[in-house]
Amino acid sequence: MSVVLDSEKADGPDDLTIGLINNMPDAALEATERQFRSLLGASSGQMTVRLRLFALPDVPRGDAGQRKLQMLYSDVRELWKSRLDGLIVTGAEPCASDLRDEPYWTTLMKVLEWAEDNAVSAVWSCLAAHAVVLRLSGIQRRRAVEKFSGVFCCAKVGRHPLTDGMPAQFFVPHSRFNGLPEDEISAAGFTILARSPEVGVDMFVRDGMSPFLFVQGHPEYDAYTLLREYRRDIRRFLRGELEVYPSMPRGYFDAATDAYLRRFRDQALTDRSEDTLQQLWASCPEPVLSNKWRSSATRLYRNWLSLVARRKTALAATELALKHGRRDSRQALQH
Repeated sequence: MSVVLDSEKADGPDDLTIGLINNMPDAALEATERQFRSLLGASSGQMTVRLRLFALPDVPRGDAGQRKLQMLYSDVRELWKSRLDGLIVTGAEPCASDLRDEPYWTTLMKVLEWAEDNAVSAVWSCLAAHAVVLRLSGIQRRRAVEKFSGVFCCAKVGRHPLTDGMPAQFFVPHSRFNGLPEDEISAAGFTILARSPEVGVDMFVRDGMSPFLFVQGHPEYDAYTLLREYRRDIRRFLRGELEVYPSMPRGYFDAATDAYLRRFRDQALTDRSEDTLQQLWASCPEPVLSNKWRSSATRLYRNWLSLVARRKTALAATELALKHGRRDSRQALQH
């Protein structure tokens, strides 16, 4: 039906309140917020989703990022006294080789504890998924030889309410260097939901009182997100911030754009300068990009929101029964 921000104060009895902890770097902060708001809106059906925005204070920010957070975001410490129906936690740009050395590790683990203690179903995205699995099961992520970047065909594994109605094969954008080994995830008791022969596990779940969905890909991405990331990485290479020229996203560009960008790579390797980057985007043909993963992403999040709604109804019924039970007990004592 719709998604409203917490500041808009739409909160009916049938609404769902979903928290979004946005840990993305400043350059992607607003885009990530927009992508999740759009995806939740497309997935909400007849429900109204009330979206609350949170930020970890330990994620490094510049002045622009801090101003954005001050306008719309709550400090994550507000979460401890909040009552949410569901929670989405994004990844972050890694700073350390060991996740436990990240500046926000301690606070992120407090978020995990809060979600478990309050039986809140959560979606853990990319690096957040890796961090939570490390804490829960001690499984270390592994770095690939080159970045998994592109749109990959993934296949459903078995049957699960979260993938109900999704096609047997579907597309998902991935943008990461690291991944979790499937054999260790399965041995630790997680249920694999989808995988790809190219990028390994796409998503998996831990069922229970507070179901956790772990997503290594980025179904929330819009059609041009990978293009923006690829341009950013090329700029970093030309500035000397990256030693190796970034791999082109696979399964993403049309043939004409793909051929042009390959020719540009050859030029950039011989003329490593900012001027080269300007030449690229001045003469690059307009890429033909489509969001071919949108329908499956919408179905995934519709299933998750439906699960959250059912749990909210069940918890409300339990609380009501307990309330009546306490009242009946008091009345019996009075008589």
